[in-house]
Amino acid sequence: MTIATIRQRLINYLEEAEDNTIKAVYTLLEKDISEGSISLSAEQWDILEKERALYLSGKTKSYTKTEALSFIKTGKVSDV
Repeated sequence: MTIATIRQRLINYLEEAEDNTIKAVYTLLEKDISEGSISLSAEQWDILEKERALYLSGKTKSYTKTEALSFIKTGKVSDV
């Protein structure tokens, strides 16, 4: 199972989970969340830097958080 699949399954699960389950999961991850300890690999940094350069050069479009979430949920980019 790919990381993207796992991530999506977790998102789907958490959207419907009971409150006590959400609290338990949060308790397990609270330290990582509060410390911002999520880190990127060298490959991920390279991708981020390339995408940023494309954006700054005007070769790619950026999206708001709302637009990005809509795209993730529907798989379609709306004409905003």
